[in-house]
Amino acid sequence: MDNNAYLLVDETSGQGLLIDAANEAERILDMVADTRLEAIFTTHRHFDHVQALPQVAEATGAPSLAHADDVEEIPKVDRAVGGGEEIMFGRARARLVHTPGHTPGSTCVLLEGDGGDGAPRRYLFSGDTLFPGGPGRTTSVDEFERIMDSLEQRLFALPDDTQVCPGHGDDTTLGHERPTVPEWRARGW
Repeated sequence: MDNNAYLLVDETSGQGLLIDAANEAERILDMVADTRLEAIFTTHRHFDHVQALPQVAEATGAPSLAHADDVEEIPKVDRAVGGGEEIMFGRARARLVHTPGHTPGSTCVLLEGDGGDGAPRRYLFSGDTLFPGGPGRTTSVDEFERIMDSLEQRLFALPDDTQVCPGHGDDTTLGHERPTVPEWRARGW
């Protein structure tokens, strides 16, 4: 399904956060081999984002976290979380941004820092909430309205230079996507 899995690592401590143990468990385990995982966070409940989760969680001993509204359909969740909570790994801190629409519990992960040069950097791991060119798939008018409200009220409140790292495909920035939001509303998907 060509999913993206992201490993965030605090270089000082070697502690990390894995976002979406989607599939290819052996490949993910190779990627995290030298990292002490503090948590595995699942952005939403869809099968293509959780296939490797049980195996990766068992092999690493890392707790599995997901938004409370999606936990019933995720094969392994050790702790349900909500929007606004933070996940610490070493000195790094990632904030959870609940963005319902694609699923009731869809949640993005926002990592903010200075990139080592003092300039602010923001990375938004958006799961299937936001892609280059539009929001994630929805199956009803109500879901579409919810995802658009999530985008406009929660994600597009962030600065334009926020790097968006989606659950599938290439990265983008909020500044690149922001001008087309009215088009997304008008087309209805």
